[in-house]
Amino acid sequence: MPHKIKFLLPLLFLVLHHSFAQQRFTLSGTVSEESSNETLIGVTIAVPDLRTGVTTNEYGFYSISLPAGEYKIQVSYLGFQDIVKTIDLSENQKLNFQMAEAAEELDEVIITEDVEKMDIRKPQMSVNAMSVETIKKIPVILGEADVIKSILLLPGVTNAGEGASGFNVRGGAVDQNLILLDEATIFNSSHLFGFFSVFNPDAIKDLKLYKGGIPARYGGRVSSVLDIFQKEGNSKEIKVNGGIGAVASRLLVEGPIIENKAAFLVGGRASYAHLFLPLFDVDNTAYFYDLNTKLNYNINERNSIFLSGYFGRDVFGISDSFVNTYGNAVGNFRWNHLFSDKLFSNLSLIYSDYYYGLKLDFVGFNWNSGIQNFNIKYDLKHYVNDKLQVNYGLNNIYYRFNPGKIEPSNDNSGIVEDQLIQKYANEFAAYVDVEHDITGKLSLNYGLRFSNFVRLGQDELNEYANNNPVSFDPELLIYQEAEPISVSNPERSSSLATYSNFEPRVSLAYTLNDDNSFKASYTRLAQYLHLLSNTSSPTPLDVWTPSGPFIEPQKLDQYAVGYFRNLKEGEYSLETELFYKDIQNRIDYIDGANLIANDAIEQVILNGEARAYGWELLLKKNEGRFQGWLAYTLSKSEQRTPGREATVNNGISPNETGINFGEWYNTPYDKTHDISLYGTYELNSKWSFNSNFVYQTGQPTNYPVGQFEFQGLSVPFYGLRNEERLPAYHRLDLSATMTPKKNIDRNWKGEWVFSLYNVYNRRNAASINFSRNPDTRQNEAVRTSIFGFVPAVTYNFKF
Repeated sequence: MPHKIKFLLPLLFLVLHHSFAQQRFTLSGTVSEESSNETLIGVTIAVPDLRTGVTTNEYGFYSISLPAGEYKIQVSYLGFQDIVKTIDLSENQKLNFQMAEAAEELDEVIITEDVEKMDIRKPQMSVNAMSVETIKKIPVILGEADVIKSILLLPGVTNAGEGASGFNVRGGAVDQNLILLDEATIFNSSHLFGFFSVFNPDAIKDLKLYKGGIPARYGGRVSSVLDIFQKEGNSKEIKVNGGIGAVASRLLVEGPIIENKAAFLVGGRASYAHLFLPLFDVDNTAYFYDLNTKLNYNINERNSIFLSGYFGRDVFGISDSFVNTYGNAVGNFRWNHLFSDKLFSNLSLIYSDYYYGLKLDFVGFNWNSGIQNFNIKYDLKHYVNDKLQVNYGLNNIYYRFNPGKIEPSNDNSGIVEDQLIQKYANEFAAYVDVEHDITGKLSLNYGLRFSNFVRLGQDELNEYANNNPVSFDPELLIYQEAEPISVSNPERSSSLATYSNFEPRVSLAYTLNDDNSFKASYTRLAQYLHLLSNTSSPTPLDVWTPSGPFIEPQKLDQYAVGYFRNLKEGEYSLETELFYKDIQNRIDYIDGANLIANDAIEQVILNGEARAYGWELLLKKNEGRFQGWLAYTLSKSEQRTPGREATVNNGISPNETGINFGEWYNTPYDKTHDISLYGTYELNSKWSFNSNFVYQTGQPTNYPVGQFEFQGLSVPFYGLRNEERLPAYHRLDLSATMTPKKNIDRNWKGEWVFSLYNVYNRRNAASINFSRNPDTRQNEAVRTSIFGFVPAVTYNFKF
């Protein structure tokens, strides 16, 4: 035995020596802005000697484990001065960084280190981030900086045109986008029917649009995720900024509650163009207002709490007889807790509400509808080491859908109060997501999300013969609403339908060298909510409805491959991707479907499938006086709704036509070509110029293919769905920003923004309608355009 011990002692010594040499310690902390203590998202903390690094999370926290030794740490973030610090890592260290804004001279030569090209190595793809500074530079209608209008310049993102609500991503519908503001769901992202977005750019800290390769922590929509975080507030000193524009103004105030420990932020916007309408003897109103708030309190090094909210309303009225009010209200309480230097957690309690109301005095009733949800979510991030990070968590959302309630507006209206059947549902999800650097060249993101959706009981539920709420007339070849055979009254706690889905995600990046990489991703998503809208651009009156006994959840499989390259030491960058999307259970509507105040919406819905595929290109110039990008998308978006197949004794006709005889047809948001060109030029410290050019293939629509005479009238009839297109859409916008030189020597800093929208006055068609000419008594096409050439002036200030 002693002989064996003698033999093992040297081996044991070698093992212990090797373990000590490889002993690892954790470097962790937060990164914030020097002037305000505002935490920064996505800051790169790099270790060039080891060619490794991490980025800060949504709350500015980072953690990285390294072997013992001396290292140079480089902290980099766009628009801020780099920080380089040498550390001796012989034990776990907490190191917070405060970054100062960069004050670059225009002629300064900027050297870009290789560590700033880490995006080449990250497996995350199909993601676009846009800074608030860029958003504010982009010329838009009436000079109001706009988040939604800005992301329309990115590849794969379009909308239905001027004055259209929402946005479409990679051939998907508006309701397939998950829009989050401080983790709370925004159900309608537009003000004034699409002319403005609900997001105040002054209050925004970070914005990311996920088009594919969506991390497992997100779910519930099958097209994209727009994740927006508000600023936390300046905990060092009171700051004020805002702007006065042609149709709206904004003001934001932030400052300390307890210096360096707690802060507040309050921001508001309001439009006032309607105040001038009486000058033109117009008795109508159209305006919006919104309010952003946020409080944060840093309890200690391991605990912080946040309370944030948003409230917005739009009001549109025709005299006093018709008033339309709608908008979002959200609130979120969050608690950040650091269990250790490697384990970060966030608990969120979230409330979200979308309200739509009508006051119809001329018919004597008021109408109210909306959707509410209550969400509790708990997310953890485990920094295992510099090569492996694990994200996991769960969330539960309870929904209440109010499709509409009618109330008499006065005692003499003769209207009887009526409540459409309210619907209830619960959605639970749990996920795990891994960020893993396999080798120096291969990196992976892989994860799994499990989602469970329960449609809860309601006051009344229609039952149909053969469980089929839509009938088909084989002689007239049309679909019709089926008559219920009975009505049940399920308990609220009962389950009308339950759906469970496993949603795997995987993304990989293979790095050829410091400047070139290939990426690929697969994403599966499930969506349990549907927006009931039969227009190409949703309106505030559109109603959300949950999956249930007659409406299946949508399911997506998306595949993407891409090539990414840095050019000329990072001065230029190139991103190009191919994608294919397959969506099951995409709903469409029977001809003549009535969606408004319909208590049995299942009677006008048909289930089908959709697909979209395309090529995206993004070429960016990142440095110098002139910067900008060229974005091009070549894509196709189609839908198919075949007739249902007959089975034994189910009463369904085997000759059902479906929609367009079961063949593929264009979705309303199919755009073959989409080109966006954006550029900004810094002439000097006083003047800068911005421009963007947009070209899109006209959106699909329906034109009459003939007409017939009926009782002396010419009646048009239409062909197959979405076979025609509106004319191509294109426009050029310009803006110039003048910053007075006296700004340098005073606290009050101002700038003038002069913008020209649609410079060459292109009359783009929002729609083409066919009507009878009262003089010729013939049917004719009439083009409707929203905007021509629109100049605007805005004054922005801060102090």
